[in-house]
Amino acid sequence: MKRSFLLLGVVALITTTLLFMIVQQEDPWKVPEKYEKLKNPVVADESSIASGKELYDYFCHSCHGTDGKGSGKRALKFDNTPTDFTTAAFQQQTDGALLYKIYSGHKEMPGFKKRIPGNQDAMEGSFGKTRIPGDIVNYVRTFGKKHSQH
Repeated sequence: MKRSFLLLGVVALITTTLLFMIVQQEDPWKVPEKYEKLKNPVVADESSIASGKELYDYFCHSCHGTDGKGSGKRALKFDNTPTDFTTAAFQQQTDGALLYKIYSGHKEMPGFKKRIPGNQDAMEGSFGKTRIPGDIVNYVRTFGKKHSQH
């Protein structure tokens, strides 16, 4: 009888663990509706792209790589490959969704809300009071343009 309960317990534990792993894998990166509707207020001009590149090189390059395909040196240490910015699926996201994901983080991707100075208000449903979030989004968008030109 004790063996049956022990076996039943082990089976229940394994089943619960497997279900948890499946649910985790299907966990989409949910973006609140207020962000989905946000438009980037910063024009994607030369100045914005240059500023965004500097920010990208400092904050994003080590994981997402020079090509934006998730091929940075730190990417090898992760369980999952960082997002490929060149894909159509990535580029079809709204500016607000990208802002939310950059600032909130998800799983292995750290949130940059506290790391990028002066923009904590960007997580209150706006692009914040400085150009920084808009510049980053504008630069990340260039990876889709580079890819579509080849």
